[in-house]
Amino acid sequence: MSETILVTGADGFIGSHLTELLAQNPDNKIRAFVYYNSFNSWGWIDTLPKEIKDRLEIFAGDIRDPNGVREAMKGVDTVYHLAALIAIPFSYHSPDSYVDTNIKGTLNVLQAARNLHTSRVLVTSTSEVYGTAQYVPIDEKHPYQGQSPYSATKIGADRLAESFYRSFDLPVSIVRPFNTFGPRQSARAVIPTIITQLLSGYKEIKLGSLTPTRDYTFVKDTVRGFESIAKCDAAIGQEINIASQFEVSIGDLANELINQINPEAKIVCDEDRIRPEKSEVNRLFGCNEKIRRLTGWKPEYTLEKGLSETVDWIKDNLSAYKADIYNL
Repeated sequence: MSETILVTGADGFIGSHLTELLAQNPDNKIRAFVYYNSFNSWGWIDTLPKEIKDRLEIFAGDIRDPNGVREAMKGVDTVYHLAALIAIPFSYHSPDSYVDTNIKGTLNVLQAARNLHTSRVLVTSTSEVYGTAQYVPIDEKHPYQGQSPYSATKIGADRLAESFYRSFDLPVSIVRPFNTFGPRQSARAVIPTIITQLLSGYKEIKLGSLTPTRDYTFVKDTVRGFESIAKCDAAIGQEINIASQFEVSIGDLANELINQINPEAKIVCDEDRIRPEKSEVNRLFGCNEKIRRLTGWKPEYTLEKGLSETVDWIKDNLSAYKADIYNL
């Protein structure tokens, strides 16, 4: 059946991959919500194959503007809401912008969906809402802990989404990816940070804390997870992890990439990259039992295969990165 779909944050890392995946289905009509700017840049959408871009309706706007959001959502069956500010260090000194974008932006989507009787809404959460693991693997019943202004705003957005489901019977699902990585990811994330420094020939790789563990999922698996949740009626009103259920420390990850790219490189600690002690999330190790049970989704990429594709892509696009500076 033909379906009209809106992806907010379509110009970003995960959003562009999701838009590309959805546009491959000829029955889908895709409206890509991108952040308005005077350069008429569509972010990563600009890099998609012509046959994909030709199938997209581009809506340039600002998720913080309720009027624009409502206009973008008219005639839409399903909304994938990914537009957000996500960098944790930037949230330390600009928390107001995170409240405006992540909480109020999500409220704009929910209000419009309620008024327009939208059939399905997927609100994107983050594993950061759990904070440091109190038990593992982290399932959807794990307590929330706002260890950064970023994670606090995502907790707020999630609870708003839940309230619209409970108060107004809005068909919402809260999608909670753990650490996604892959082509097009910015250097504010640790994997591109390591790879870009290595490919630039640096012998000293600047990183923050090496002991925290993360649960990494390749971006193509993540966006398949989004699509599987959207197709599952049993997922309405649910919070659902997308996780590999495998953890690796930042130090081990860095050493693996060093061995692959430049074994002579050494890791050095950059004090500017270390988060405040009580803000650092020390362990993230997700449970994917719920998404497997509800949708049948499971990861297709190993960490090694995903890293290989990411290295190859960054190698071809290294000029897009500023490896010599700390990207907040």
